[in-house]
Amino acid sequence: MWNTDGVYHELTSMRVKTPFLEALRRQREEGHDSRNVSDKPATPPGRDLSPKKMADSYHRVVLPLACDAWLSDKYVNSSGKLRLGTLFMDLDALSGVVAYKHTGDAVMTVTAAVDRITIKNPLNEICDLELSGKVTFATGRSSMEISMQVAKVRGDGSTPKSEDVLLTCAFTMDPATKKPVAIAPLKIESSEEQRLFDLGKKNYEAKKALSKVALRKVTPNDEESDLIHSMWLKQVEYLDPNKSIRKPDNVTYMDFTRSSSTQIMQPQYRNRHNSMIFVFFPRRLSPEANFRACLDPSVFDNPVPVGSVLYLTATVAYTEQRAIGSARKSPADNTGVYTRVQIRVDSKVRNIEHGETKPTGQFNYTFDVEKDIRVMPKTYSNFMVFLDARRRAQRETAESEASDNDESREGDDRDSRQDRAME
Repeated sequence: MWNTDGVYHELTSMRVKTPFLEALRRQREEGHDSRNVSDKPATPPGRDLSPKKMADSYHRVVLPLACDAWLSDKYVNSSGKLRLGTLFMDLDALSGVVAYKHTGDAVMTVTAAVDRITIKNPLNEICDLELSGKVTFATGRSSMEISMQVAKVRGDGSTPKSEDVLLTCAFTMDPATKKPVAIAPLKIESSEEQRLFDLGKKNYEAKKALSKVALRKVTPNDEESDLIHSMWLKQVEYLDPNKSIRKPDNVTYMDFTRSSSTQIMQPQYRNRHNSMIFVFFPRRLSPEANFRACLDPSVFDNPVPVGSVLYLTATVAYTEQRAIGSARKSPADNTGVYTRVQIRVDSKVRNIEHGETKPTGQFNYTFDVEKDIRVMPKTYSNFMVFLDARRRAQRETAESEASDNDESREGDDRDSRQDRAME
């Protein structure tokens, strides 16, 4: 029987190198203030900063879920399906292992963002899974992107094919000090590595561009302002006693969808910095059933120390009707077969010792539900949440269509090469 707390034992041994009681004793002796992320220098001296290959940071772990019934107990829910939330914990631990293989132990790194976790092929069975990842974008200045995937282990031991891939994801790792730290840049050795690097660079630049037009910095554009006004007018009609129109049963005000929870952070799920593994939070809200869903780009503002109190608030931020496998429909279109539901989870942490409360991050989930349901914002704050989620959905649609076009072109090129080979 494997000794695991939801993070596979091989990754656990790499994640935590000091027992908690010993780490706690050292922390007290050194007078470390838990409100500070790190007391170490931002850039440790004497480090090797020569370019590294992607292969240097590559790490692979196999979860023998089919071979070990006791281990699978830690990864399944009451319906016998894979608990994706527990798997996300493994992915976060794996990202830390990959990051340290690239930077070395002298640089303290933390998860800064999850940019893409996408379910490719939902599992219909419990099988052995291969978790793998490597650094695919790093310019030498602090931040790096780690690309990972989870795939079925093939019986012949060969490399997993596209149909074997359960999910793919990209994690952004930053220094724990939140100060610039020089890290080794990447040495590109093939066209495929160049493609991965370019994808990471595109994502990095896109995040910087999006931060400049965030709703906290600029007002909604003309189209969004018109949308807010039209939805407000619709609410006025619902409440007007002189009109026969009333709020449909499938429409729910955003405030009524809110759900909250409070948890005390225990040391069993800590990382080497005595902060919590980030996916311990969304694990409580992540999809456990076998249906279409994904974790959208999410950000992490502050660490969650062991012993602190974590507050989570989940809200249905946006809905739109669509048909699976077809173009998205307008939110005003009533003919959609499925509803795409976007859930926003805001988190904050309270330091019990100092009484200080800080935001820790925002997680965004998307679910496809075979039902016609709508969410309606009511206050200005609701509308900003709605517009932020709507922008995210529009970006996801554009990226998905671009990806489909790329795959179509690759398929055409492959067919063309085969035709030439047969001539």
